[in-house]
Amino acid sequence: MERWFKLKERGTTPGVEVLAGITTFFTMVYIVIVNPGILSQAGMDFHGVFIATVLASIVATLIMGLGANYPIVIAPGMGLNAYFAFTVVSGGGVPWQAALGAVFIAGILFILLSLTSFRYMLLDAIPPSLKHAITAGIGLFITFIGLQNAKIIVHSPSTLLTLGKLAEPMTMLTIIGLAVSLILMSYRVKGYLFIGMLVTAVIAWFMGLLELPDTLVAWPTGLSATAMQLDLSGVFSHGLYAVIFTFLLITLFDTTGTMLGVAEQAGLLKDGKFPRSRGALLADAVGTTTGAVLGTSPTSAYIESSAGVALGGRTGLTAVTVSVLLGLTLFFSPLVSVLAAIPAITAPSLIIVGFLMISVVQKIEWNDFEVVFPAFLIIVLMPLTYSIATGIGVGFIAYPVLKAVRGKWRDVHPIFYLFAVLFFIQLVFFSH
Repeated sequence: MERWFKLKERGTTPGVEVLAGITTFFTMVYIVIVNPGILSQAGMDFHGVFIATVLASIVATLIMGLGANYPIVIAPGMGLNAYFAFTVVSGGGVPWQAALGAVFIAGILFILLSLTSFRYMLLDAIPPSLKHAITAGIGLFITFIGLQNAKIIVHSPSTLLTLGKLAEPMTMLTIIGLAVSLILMSYRVKGYLFIGMLVTAVIAWFMGLLELPDTLVAWPTGLSATAMQLDLSGVFSHGLYAVIFTFLLITLFDTTGTMLGVAEQAGLLKDGKFPRSRGALLADAVGTTTGAVLGTSPTSAYIESSAGVALGGRTGLTAVTVSVLLGLTLFFSPLVSVLAAIPAITAPSLIIVGFLMISVVQKIEWNDFEVVFPAFLIIVLMPLTYSIATGIGVGFIAYPVLKAVRGKWRDVHPIFYLFAVLFFIQLVFFSH
């Protein structure tokens, strides 16, 4: 173990690593409830997505732990699952099988990029402020979905949207659940989202809104409903090129940013550089590809990994511990399906995760007009158009145009002009 994980070299012990893994697990395990709940709204089988979520997370996290030796967890990403379900499938009328095909192609491209230096060119071409704007926009989008699911925001014939009836039991329960999670969050309780879900479930049971299953534990079944169901031909017949690009782009820089942040917190950066970055990125790329084959949206590195790092996690043994615990959740599908079916249990997590994501707006260069206005468009248009890709596309078109008008066209990376042209073609001439 010492030889593989280099525990002494990084100043840690097996006990500390296991404890760090347990902590990280409880901070991110909410995804096994939220992700199948979201994708099932796109017509996918809940139990199939649940198993796919867990297995894809285990595969990617084990590669991260055993291959790259980092205490970083990988699982289907929040925001990407919402884009998959509500923009591509529900909003775009694309069969979920074709959407999985787009995820698979994005995963293959990600693997190829991870093996070459082109990944750095792709990341360097996008100004940091636009990267932060995409994260913030996705945060608003996720929050919007959470508020809609809880019926805190509802449709209005006159104003399109309005405040819902807060006295309705499910809406009131959502507000209570949100309050519980926020209180736990304010006191920095580890795993506050997951604990908040459980507390809300208990309250729902007392209110008669939740009926416990006959059994809490069962052998995992249902994967065949989603596994190997991806439709590659449907990707091209539906023209999902912008979808592939969006999946790839968000996964690439979101994962890179998260990995750098966690590695810096753990003191694992060397001269500001990220050692073994190829293996770390490959872990996520393989996770995304595996997830598409099994039946789930793209994976991403989880910032919740920082919870384990804060407790001393420094090696891949932390990630391996999380993988083992994730494997145990496979046998609790009856309980997971009941929890995910109650909007008030999952909506608070969507709202809070959205809040955490939008906090990056403070990193945007607000004094640079050519950058900040495209960033503004990205943030605003994602929730208003109900499309992450549309928000990115409009912002990526506006940025080089404004730079060129101001005579600063040389400041724009050449590949960014290609992005702008491709998005312009997609938005103007194809369905979006």
